Amino acid sequence: MDDNILTMAGIQMGGGPDPGANLERAIGLGKIAAQRGAKIICFSECFAWPWFPREIDPSQFATAESVPGPLSETVAAFAREYQVAVVAPIFERGTDGACYNTALVFDADGTLLGQYRKNHLPQLPNYQERFYFQPGNQGFPVFHTRYAVIGVQISWDNFFPEGSRLLALQGAEVICAPTSASIVASHANWERALVGSAVYNGVFVFRANRVAGGGALPFYGKSFCVDPNGDFVVEPSGADEGVVLAEIDLRWVKTVRGIWPFLQERRPEIYAGLV
Repeated sequence: MDDNILTMAGIQMGGGPDPGANLERAIGLGKIAAQRGAKIICFSECFAWPWFPREIDPSQFATAESVPGPLSETVAAFAREYQVAVVAPIFERGTDGACYNTALVFDADGTLLGQYRKNHLPQLPNYQERFYFQPGNQGFPVFHTRYAVIGVQISWDNFFPEGSRLLALQGAEVICAPTSASIVASHANWERALVGSAVYNGVFVFRANRVAGGGALPFYGKSFCVDPNGDFVVEPSGADEGVVLAEIDLRWVKTVRGIWPFLQERRPEIYAGLV
């Protein structure tokens, strides 16, 4: 078997009111993905929760998850049993007492490689994120899993190209993009942004979006994967709950970066205005 060719999966699901039931359903879909050959599995943004940032409700802070905790231990056990790397976005209560919109990244032996915290937080109708989350304070880490070097950009962060560029410069081959997008008319912008990120960084990008669950918002799915050339590996999916699979060839990263050498031809000395 060629180690450069692997199957990734995005788990596209809704979130009902019971986080425990959501987690159980998510793990069930993850097992289906693993049985179908997936080696890297990405869940959607805050996958085990209903979309609580829709409105301001201080009681929701009680549902934030510490790490380690029951959710992280469950996902670690799943990763270890099925030998899969997992991106698991959660509502995290940090050791500092603050809450974050976080993605935990587990390797295929169940080891927690680390976490990434969403850096840019929208404050929009149905997205009261600044009430619940503190901005990320860990930058843009990459994770060396058994199968690939991956980075994560949760939802809104994907519209800030500096982050995905930093991931590519640190060696990311794949960027996972868990989202909770509910305005289907905006999908074209998500698609353009993620295709652009793939092209100017020479990476695979896999979006895993939420679908309508127990809440009132019409989360629409349309999860997809694009390659470093900006071509679809998997076209945007429908709006049903399920598993989206994509077979990727990691050699394509080096090939495309050789054809389009954007990273090599950067001139950091002239970018001082960015900071």
